[in-house]
Amino acid sequence: MPKHQQRAVWSWAFYDWANSAFATTVMAGFFPLFFKQYWSAGNAVTVSTFQLGSANSLAGLIVVILAPLLGAVADQGGAKKRFLLTFACLGIVMTGGLYWVEQGQWLMALVLYVLATIGFSASISFSDSLLVEVAPESRWDRVSALGYALGYLGGGLLFAVNVTMTLKPQWFGLADAAEAVRVSFVTVAVWWALFSLPVILFVKEQPRHGGQGRVWSRGFIQLRDTFREIRRLRQVFLFLLAYWFYIDGVDTIVRMAVDYGMSLGFDANSLIVALLVTQFVGFPAAIIFGRLGERYGARTGIYIAIVVYIGVTLWATTMDSVIEFYGLAMTIGLVQGGIQSLSRSCYARIIPVDKSAEFFGFYNMLGKFAVVLGPVMMGVVGLISDSPRLALLSIVVLFLAGGWLLSRVDLDQARRNSRLL
Repeated sequence: MPKHQQRAVWSWAFYDWANSAFATTVMAGFFPLFFKQYWSAGNAVTVSTFQLGSANSLAGLIVVILAPLLGAVADQGGAKKRFLLTFACLGIVMTGGLYWVEQGQWLMALVLYVLATIGFSASISFSDSLLVEVAPESRWDRVSALGYALGYLGGGLLFAVNVTMTLKPQWFGLADAAEAVRVSFVTVAVWWALFSLPVILFVKEQPRHGGQGRVWSRGFIQLRDTFREIRRLRQVFLFLLAYWFYIDGVDTIVRMAVDYGMSLGFDANSLIVALLVTQFVGFPAAIIFGRLGERYGARTGIYIAIVVYIGVTLWATTMDSVIEFYGLAMTIGLVQGGIQSLSRSCYARIIPVDKSAEFFGFYNMLGKFAVVLGPVMMGVVGLISDSPRLALLSIVVLFLAGGWLLSRVDLDQARRNSRLL
């Protein structure tokens, strides 16, 4: 690729490096841990799990409502970067605000977390839609994998620093581990803001013209027309439905893994180290999956990841040692970036390029709508059965349904239909 295009690709990929700090340090790592031990201290394990699962579901539901409409408006106004920046700022400010939440203030912690998660999720929707702007179609599998690989590496590096801060707070002039966790939220906000600059400065999108009022009205019209044409896009809808199920399983495991480990009585520090293992295994594995997608097709790679996830979930329901948790973390790291990156590049091929923000709005809408179901399902099953193992077992159904639906998608037909719109 020409040098200017290479710069755009790396700048775009670095937004994954930027926002993954939130996904690792906050979403998967410290927030569920700190919420259970600090903000919601004194509540039963199943109650705090239900509170956290409900917060994740609420954030997902709000993104479900907003993403397609804002995506259609962004398509019409050439405003993908503008919306990306707006929601990134929301996530950055709310994440930094967690520093000031005092012990026992579980409701305030959840409010800031929900707002930060909305900013994180919505900004990713607009970042995903820029994939079609930065690289030719033949490179989408590899470029998408590059983004996820950098995300695992960047998120893992900052997470490693944050973990060190909690284990050795005196090295950083901090009073104790609790203060170290609170400062970690601030470091995530700074990291996210700093490494968002390349995508803002160096990624170009096709300009659109028209007044702001016309942009919003055209956005509503585009969204309406897409709903009307959904019959012509049956294969796209079927792919989204498959994605809805299997990515729900992935995201539920990511968001609830630490909570699950603590419910089994595992040491908190061991759980955090296991998350670090996942990050650094995920970096090379995502690159490998990108090459696999180029050679054998994205769908084949997704199938491989789904099978591994089913095995991991079944294994997790019987594990009784931290060593097994480490093994699970390494196994997940081998496929997590692959299933995410190949889903993104596969979807980019079957949607109209000039409506990428809207269609990635639907993509993220169904992904987040699935997260409305997953954590709540796990929390409710846990409350009813009083068994975290049975709660986790329910996730297998999501992977099975997603894999079967994906097998029903005619990707060639979907690609032809998208070119007609």
